[in-house]
Amino acid sequence: MPAVAQVQASAPEANNPLGLPESVTLLGESNPNVRTATAVVNGDVITGTDVDQRVALVTAANDQELSAEDMQRLKMQVLRNLIDETLQIQEAAAQEIEVTDAEVEQRYTAVAQQNFGQREGAMNAYLQQIGSSPNSLKRQIRGELAWQRLLRRNVAPFVSVSGEEVNEQLERLEASRGTEEFRVGEIYLSATPESRATVEQNARSIVEQLQQGGSFVAYARQYSEATTAAVGGDLGWVRPGQLPPALAEVVAQMQPGQLVGPVPIPGGLSILYLIDKRQVLTADPRDAVLSLKQISISFEPGTTQAQATSRVESFARGVSQIRGCGDAENAAAALGASIVTNDQIRVRSLPSALQDAILQLQIGQVTPPFGSVEDGIRVLMLCGRDDREQSAGPDFETLMNQIEDERIGKRAQRYLRDLRNDAYIEYN
Repeated sequence: MPAVAQVQASAPEANNPLGLPESVTLLGESNPNVRTATAVVNGDVITGTDVDQRVALVTAANDQELSAEDMQRLKMQVLRNLIDETLQIQEAAAQEIEVTDAEVEQRYTAVAQQNFGQREGAMNAYLQQIGSSPNSLKRQIRGELAWQRLLRRNVAPFVSVSGEEVNEQLERLEASRGTEEFRVGEIYLSATPESRATVEQNARSIVEQLQQGGSFVAYARQYSEATTAAVGGDLGWVRPGQLPPALAEVVAQMQPGQLVGPVPIPGGLSILYLIDKRQVLTADPRDAVLSLKQISISFEPGTTQAQATSRVESFARGVSQIRGCGDAENAAAALGASIVTNDQIRVRSLPSALQDAILQLQIGQVTPPFGSVEDGIRVLMLCGRDDREQSAGPDFETLMNQIEDERIGKRAQRYLRDLRNDAYIEYN
C-alpha cells in the first residue's frame, strides 16, 4: 500500500509524463544490455552464433578495432536487427509469401560479384575467414526479399497518388529550377524519451567508427531502422523542403563526402552522409566528359629538395608555354616529361581539388602542377570537353513512383512497429 500511495501521489507533469516517483530502486539487473545475446521470437530462436556471424559482416567493413563497450553495443543493435528480420520473415510466411532458395542463391551470387568481385566459392571462403557464414548473409537476403514482397502486396496497393498531386509537384520542381538538391545517405535510429540517451550514445559510437573508415553502406544496412537500410541508407536525390526541418537545415550546409550526426529528429536520431549535390533541372558541369593529356615528370632517388624545387619551377614554365594539344608531344619530350592521353573522363571522377581547377580551363590550357617528389609532378591539359545537356527533370510517371515509394516507406515503418508490439519475445 505505501508503494501504491507513492505512485498515486505523483501526478503526471510535462517533465514526468508517467507520474513516476523521483527516487526509483530497481529490483533486478540494472543494465538490460548486459545479457546473453539470444532471443526467442514467436518461437523462432536467435542464437549467439547468429549474432556473432552477423556482427562479423559489419566489422569486416571496418578496419578499426572495436572496444569492448562498442562491441557490446554493436551486438545488441545486431540482435535488434535480427529480431526485426525474424518478424518480417514470419509475417511473410503467415501471408503465404514465398521466397525460394533459388531466388536467394541468385541474389547471393549477385552480391558476391557486385560487392566483393568474387565468385560464389571465393565468397563462401571469405565469409568463413571473417567469422561469418554464407547462411548468415543468405538469411539477411531472404529477409529483405520477403519484406519487399510483403510490402508490394499488403501496402503498395493501398497507397494512392493522384494526378493532381504529381502535377503540383512538377510545378514546384520547375519553380525550383536552379536551386540545390542533395543525394543523402541516412542511418536512422528510433528513440523514445526513456531510451534517447542510450540510443544517442550508440549513434555517436557509429559516427566514430565511420570517421575511422567504416563503410557507411554496411553500417546503414545493419543499424538503420528506416526502409532505406536495404539500399545502404541512400535516400536518393532530395531537396531540403522534402526533408524534416531539422535535417533540411543540416543538409543545406553540408559538402559532398561530409558526415554529420547524430541529429535529433522527432522519433529518434539520424546520421547523415552527403553523397553528392547538384542544381535542380540544371546540367551539372561535373557531368562533362573530358579528353585530357597528362604530362608528368619523375625524380631520381636522392634528389634534394632544392633540386626538386628548381625542376618543378622549370617544368611549370615549360608547360605554360605549350601551344595547344597539338604541341604537347614535342613540348613534353623537350621537358623530359612523359605524356599519356585519357579520353572519356568525367569531371566528377577527378579529385575534388582538381574539379574546380579544370572547369576553369579552355582547350589547350593546363592545370597548376600537382603531386610530390615521391609520386612525381604532373599537370592535366584540357583537349576536349562535352557538356551534358540540360536536364528536363523527372517525367510524370517517375515522379509518381517516387511519391508512392516515400509513402510506402512510412507505412512500412508503422507495419514493423505493429509487428514488434504484437510479438512474443523471450531473452536468454
